[in-house]
Amino acid sequence: MASVTSLSDSVQQHLASALSATLPEAAGADPLLRRSDRADFQANGILALAKKAKANPRELAARVVERVTTGDVIEGVEVSGPGFLNLTIADRAITGTLAARYADETGRLGVPLAGHPGTTVIDYAQPNVAKEMHVGHLRSAVIGDAVVRMLEFTGENVVRRHHIGDWGTQFGMLIQYLDEHPHELDHGSHGDHGDQHGDQEDIAVSGEEAMSNLDRLYKAARRLFDADEEFKTRARRRVVDLQAGEPQTLAMWQKFVDESKIYFFSVFEKLDMEVRDPDIVGESGYNDMLAETCRLLEESGVAVRSEGALCVFFDDIKGPDGNPVPLIVQKSDGGYGYAATDLSAIRDRVFHLKADTLLYVVDARQALHFRMVFETARRAGWLNDDVTAAQLAFGTVLGKDGKPFKTREGETVRLVDLLDEAIERASAVVREKARDLSEAEIAERGAQVGIGAVKYADLSTSANRDYKFDLDQMVSLNGDTSVYLQYAYARIRSILRKAGEAGQAAPVAHPELELTEAERALGLHADAFAETVREAAAEYAPHKLAAYLYQLASLYTTFYDKCPVLKAETPAQVENRLFLCDVTARTLHQGMALLGIRTPEKL
Repeated sequence: MASVTSLSDSVQQHLASALSATLPEAAGADPLLRRSDRADFQANGILALAKKAKANPRELAARVVERVTTGDVIEGVEVSGPGFLNLTIADRAITGTLAARYADETGRLGVPLAGHPGTTVIDYAQPNVAKEMHVGHLRSAVIGDAVVRMLEFTGENVVRRHHIGDWGTQFGMLIQYLDEHPHELDHGSHGDHGDQHGDQEDIAVSGEEAMSNLDRLYKAARRLFDADEEFKTRARRRVVDLQAGEPQTLAMWQKFVDESKIYFFSVFEKLDMEVRDPDIVGESGYNDMLAETCRLLEESGVAVRSEGALCVFFDDIKGPDGNPVPLIVQKSDGGYGYAATDLSAIRDRVFHLKADTLLYVVDARQALHFRMVFETARRAGWLNDDVTAAQLAFGTVLGKDGKPFKTREGETVRLVDLLDEAIERASAVVREKARDLSEAEIAERGAQVGIGAVKYADLSTSANRDYKFDLDQMVSLNGDTSVYLQYAYARIRSILRKAGEAGQAAPVAHPELELTEAERALGLHADAFAETVREAAAEYAPHKLAAYLYQLASLYTTFYDKCPVLKAETPAQVENRLFLCDVTARTLHQGMALLGIRTPEKL
């Protein structure tokens, strides 16, 4: 199925040819077309062109209007204000374009694939081994997953990378502690979780239990490490053993990683996210490259030795005391910092995975670190004009009080507890509204609505802003929530089922029919799905897609209130309105899927 030219692209082409026919030097100029309250579209580009040509903008606009072809797509065009063009689209063009989208058997709604896709490596969802996932891990996972889905939908080659924290001092500390306190292992249920094919429930429970046990041991090890200098020395020696691949140390480390992964998979499954084992390449995955990375940086003069450490300095990055703050690639004791791992990962992603875009979905508080890492990689020649690296920095999850989200005891909130509570709240909302759902269906829908609510609250906020985690608001049926969108979808599916059961009518497009104002508004917005996805994917901005879908559901609500569907005046109108319903449902379904949110058929 060929992609469908959207109405705005058609209008853009008409205007561009009218502009260059009126003013040959304006060939290729942007008419600056946008949706408007005053007309279907408004073009504002003539003002800038008139200034350039030293012409009167209203007179130039009037000359352009004479050259605009009206008929199939543009029904009317008039000059407004200082030289804007207001354009009205023909009803038959709205219905006809939607009919072409509806006929796309691939289910893509006529959305085109990128002509020259690149390869993007996206680094997201990075939990730490031997530590429970907390609310701070939510955004990287949810935002990253949505960006992956949007990019893949537009045709980009996407390589997922989960850079888990699985290396370094904390593991020397934990392994040494367990060596000296072996009895502590038995305090939690720490059975053999080697069989991943067993009962899913068992895995989730064993994963969570093993994890809270590891988390407890980690905290005990940390306390001893901070309090006892001799233990600290022994733990540091253990890190050297780990990095050198000493068999017993490595075997214990591997056990922690395996246990942690079982737990990670259970949490990501609850988040309704696919995380695949081959995509998990943690800090340890680059261990063999670290020495070479340091050698290359030192030989090229990008990094220099300072007080025994290998450092990269920057003119514009200074501490409060005015002294330069370096990026430390190798510590004076020979250990490697995060920078060495991140720089080795860049080398791997550029030269081995052949990426032309590197995207890091990481907390905004790490912005300085990534700025220094990217600049170092540029100086070393690993990043150049053909490869861009960017951090998709996100803000903090806040509690209702506007402060970073903590438990009453001041602890960070466990992610699993948060998700369970969201599912519980959502199940109560579903049960209240459910007419003909079984308990099993209520539980299934409760999970879809609860997880959808958490994801949507995150994704409907611009990533770089903080947002308040308010479950009451998130599962509300009113306002900009995923539940509102899910109910809009379920309502449409119910209308379509009714029509089918009654044998009354099927969705059929009737371009010959005049449209009401509510039908036109819904149709024009539904057609803008393709360009919204294109823009949201290009800018890594899921919030733009979320805003589009909320607007679509709102316009559908107005249409539903003002336009009887099954009781429309003529059979053709019934069919056409069912068609508008179905196009809207498919657009909502596809758009929500790109955000990683389910749309239940019944609610």
